[in-house]
Amino acid sequence: MFWAILGKTVSLVGSLLVGIIVARYLGPTQYGLMSYVISYVFLFQVFALFGLDAIEMREESRNERPKEVIIGTAFGLKVLFGFIFMAISIMTSWFMEADHHTTLLVAIYSLSIVFNAFVVIRNHFTAIVQNKAAIKAEISRTLLSLAIKTVLLLMNAPLTWFVCAYMLDFVVLAIGYSIAYRSRIGKLGDWQFDVHCAKYLLKESFPLLLTNAAVIIYQRIDQVMIGQMIDSEAVGYFSVASRFVEVLVFVPMILSQTITPLLVRAREKSQEEYIEKARQFMNFSFWLSMMISIVFSLSATLLIRYTFGEVYMPAAIVLQVMAFKTASVALSNTAGAMLVTEGLQRWAIIRDGLGCVACIGLNLWLLPKYGIIAAAFIAIASNVIAGYLADALIPAYRHLFVCQTKTLLVGWKDLIHIRRLFK
Repeated sequence: MFWAILGKTVSLVGSLLVGIIVARYLGPTQYGLMSYVISYVFLFQVFALFGLDAIEMREESRNERPKEVIIGTAFGLKVLFGFIFMAISIMTSWFMEADHHTTLLVAIYSLSIVFNAFVVIRNHFTAIVQNKAAIKAEISRTLLSLAIKTVLLLMNAPLTWFVCAYMLDFVVLAIGYSIAYRSRIGKLGDWQFDVHCAKYLLKESFPLLLTNAAVIIYQRIDQVMIGQMIDSEAVGYFSVASRFVEVLVFVPMILSQTITPLLVRAREKSQEEYIEKARQFMNFSFWLSMMISIVFSLSATLLIRYTFGEVYMPAAIVLQVMAFKTASVALSNTAGAMLVTEGLQRWAIIRDGLGCVACIGLNLWLLPKYGIIAAAFIAIASNVIAGYLADALIPAYRHLFVCQTKTLLVGWKDLIHIRRLFK
């Protein structure tokens, strides 16, 4: 947990620092265009991942197949899907965008989809609860990224170069993961692609693909819709607020990734131990995130003024609202970790599909009338609908809804007993 939090903290703080420097240099319009490109490509990246991450970690925790087979098969599938959806992202941008410069930026950044396949190594270290090696690679990537973008600033480089630099981050991280795996585990050449394992992974992960697609759409589509329905400058303001939120939501996300293997093992021992740890996990994650949300909401104006600068002050009110997205993500992610552990992911598409429909529908309705502040409220509402209210409508997930409701009412009490979670 220490290494997971340390690595994510360095990565996100470094990313925020880079974002501040680059945003000040580019200005709201160009920074907004870059954010639009990154969000647009990210929509296709989720399909390339195919929901395999959670299934890969679950299967490695079970130790029913050799790790070389699981990792090699997952990697092969991700590379294949990576090239497919890289091509799709470029073609759709070509047909949708009148501005060919935007399509060029999409083509450059879409290479990140392929290199992101090396996240299978990160998943392996998470599954065996040995985050240290992978996190060192991530910290190195963050520092190198900061250095490269600082050099570009000194060179007065154009926007295209910065998009190339953000794509290069994935290449550097892939190299770092590979070095960490070779030094700690073994050769990448030992990975094996197994057709039967591939069929099994695809079958198990397909419901999560649909779920993750819905999640990514309602988590990222807002910036794409703002760019299409308003302008790049508005994307720039919204993206600045989102930068801080990305730092905040790492708390529930990293808790979910780190605790999931422990929940799998607890469930294999006894149902009672699993239920108790799952309850503690949800209570701690939500209420810690809620306290963080309150602090950042109250500090939003000062944060924007003394980081991104006066030119980005319209983003302050957006951050005041979006800070509470952290708590909604915590409530959703903890339940998501439980349903994966219990093998109930087949119904998750309904859960997150409702959030996706709500996000797109509400943005189409409210965004033209109220601007980016509406998108901020909708981001939270979509998480609540998908991650909490939907659980009451799905029979298989109603026990999650009950657990979440208890968390909202009395879960704060477990904050003083966090040590029990890791026993």
